[in-house]
Amino acid sequence: MKGVERFVCDRNGELQNDELIAEEPLEIRISGETLAVTMRTPGDDLELVLGFLHGEGVIAFSGDVSSITHCAKDPNDEESKKNTMEVVLAPGVTPPIDPESGMFAKRGTLTSSACGVCGRRAIEDLLARVEPLTTEVNVPHEVVVETVRALKQRQPLFRATGACHAASLTTLTGVHIATYEDVGRHNAVDKAIGHCLRVDALPLSNHMLVVSGRCSFEIVQKAVMARIPVIAAVSAATSLAVKLAKASNITLAGFVRDDAMTVYAGVAIAR
Repeated sequence: MKGVERFVCDRNGELQNDELIAEEPLEIRISGETLAVTMRTPGDDLELVLGFLHGEGVIAFSGDVSSITHCAKDPNDEESKKNTMEVVLAPGVTPPIDPESGMFAKRGTLTSSACGVCGRRAIEDLLARVEPLTTEVNVPHEVVVETVRALKQRQPLFRATGACHAASLTTLTGVHIATYEDVGRHNAVDKAIGHCLRVDALPLSNHMLVVSGRCSFEIVQKAVMARIPVIAAVSAATSLAVKLAKASNITLAGFVRDDAMTVYAGVAIAR
């Protein structure tokens, strides 16, 4: 199975084969310069990179990219090649530049939940680049519950390993669009949004994002960039995620289980 590696382990004193979720670094470069390195489950790297670039505000449409290819400094180094993606932006699309240094703005060495700035500043910076959502939407309570229930049935890697996250995009009426799994919840979201970007389906103003586990700031940030008005999570939301959802007019629900949920922000969900 793609995204799974098999290891021999000792289970209750007996050697057995066990399937583990694959985790490897992916270096994202723009014209030879490293933009970021993220730990991800190999597979769907094109969608991951597109979604990541969109979430970072580097691109707005698929046409903003001339090419994305696996590459390596040494063409014979297959290990490096499969874990490095080279992006060439379309003419007129500029790479991210640090306004203070005037140099290429790298996103650190590894992506993490530590943004390095206060929550208020992070929200202000984002909404300075992207306006809050203005479209009024409505999604039935039962549709939210059903989409979360359906997500659990679309996680073959989780069933095999018990160690990865998933993200689904559906319409507000519950029609399934795409589901991706990854060891990183933010990567799963990037893959789902990248899939829609690849087919020129953005903005996603008539869609709902469904995520396994908790909903953090970065997930809401990616939803804002993609103009997704509703987010439903299996577990809780973080405080900064709720603050951003309220500031950007996104409806955010957590602990969506059975027929119950906690609505942290927004009024789009109706019984």
